[in-house]
Amino acid sequence: MVTLFTTPSCTSCRKAKAWLEEYDIPYTEKNMTHEPLELNEIRSIMRMTEEGTEDIISKRSKAFKELDIDLDDLSMLELFELIRENPTLIRRPILLDDKRLQIGYNEDEIRQFVPREVRAMELEKAQKLVALAQS
Repeated sequence: MVTLFTTPSCTSCRKAKAWLEEYDIPYTEKNMTHEPLELNEIRSIMRMTEEGTEDIISKRSKAFKELDIDLDDLSMLELFELIRENPTLIRRPILLDDKRLQIGYNEDEIRQFVPREVRAMELEKAQKLVALAQS
């Protein structure tokens, strides 16, 4: 099951939600504004990132600039609490399942959440179309 972390005003979040629905991919939406992230959720996201806070914190966000902090000065617990209290610090949407993480909406990268059997059928269909076009 995919968990989709969103905020209400996020256009990319709406795109990700529509994409998941278009491909009938079951998901649970968690609105971070109304339901703050739990410590275990933040840990799960951080564990799957390549660059840690660099991947998930939006340093260009208004919220980050207003806080005027240096992330390197924070302990992990302080960082987690900061994220819980300021969900707009996080780049959105975040899509997460047991094996995959995607931060932000990217049309190509989001395809990793399509079940393997569906991707195989789409590939086969595309190959048939190419074969027909060549004959």
